[in-house]
Amino acid sequence: MAQVLEALAQQYSDISFLKIEAEEVDDVTERFHVTTVPHFVLLQAGKVIDQLEGADAPALTAKVAKLAASAATTPAAAATAPAPQQADVVSRIKSLVNNHQVVLFMKGSAAQPYCGFSRKVVDALKDAGAGNFVDVDIFKDEELRQKLKEFSNWPTYPQLYVGGELVGGCDIVMEMAQSGELRQLLQEKAPQALKAAPQQQQQQVPAAAAAPKQSAPAAPTELTAEQKEQLRKLAQQQPVMLFMKGSPEAPRCGFSRKVAEALSSEGISFGSFDILSDESVRQGLKLYSQWPTYPQVYVQGELLGGC
Repeated sequence: MAQVLEALAQQYSDISFLKIEAEEVDDVTERFHVTTVPHFVLLQAGKVIDQLEGADAPALTAKVAKLAASAATTPAAAATAPAPQQADVVSRIKSLVNNHQVVLFMKGSAAQPYCGFSRKVVDALKDAGAGNFVDVDIFKDEELRQKLKEFSNWPTYPQLYVGGELVGGCDIVMEMAQSGELRQLLQEKAPQALKAAPQQQQQQVPAAAAAPKQSAPAAPTELTAEQKEQLRKLAQQQPVMLFMKGSPEAPRCGFSRKVAEALSSEGISFGSFDILSDESVRQGLKLYSQWPTYPQVYVQGELLGGC
């Protein structure tokens, strides 16, 4: 079949052919209900047009030819008004993240995640006490799935928004969950999400809490004089210091991005420190500043505040 696909790719140059190892991408196999290989999926404009199971070269050739003929009749219609469609997608994204305190763009749903990363974020939200959040299945809307990457400047899924701002993906959410920052963020930016935890979830929390799981090292409860001095010097490295997730050029959460952009738009020169690069600074600065979340802005060594 590899030779058949190669020949079809040469014959139909306007069609993109992609080969995927089914065992390596569970979310794709689940999405398209792949149970045997080879399995061929034909898509047009993000929608499944046809599928074929098994190594049937004549049937595959016929289906590809049909897809090519269909695509040849639609480009003019598709090009009539792309801008309004894109604007509509962006409007829907803004409406979702601005009208709901917690929104999770994920593969599948909270009740039935289609990938392990999405499942982990759902579990982290529930463990943090979030009983009222909106889950958006990006598999059901290809336009939204692609446009959201540009909107958030974040290339992968899941994506968690809290208080209208991007928090990040699975890695960041899990780090925040382990350190306790996720619950603190929800308390600060999305209190309504915590108030609406259903009874069933409340009953599951003790069992989940009792289950043995690996966690991050316990956060310090007191700073030594040496640690305080180290943090004081760090906060005074520049007249304005931003302690953030990532860097100003590549923020790793929406709140950090927002503060970095605000400082830059005002023409303020500032230094920055990526708290994800040093766990001791990340945990110690919370005690030093008595401020539980990030980003944190310091001016002349004094805490100004967060996002």
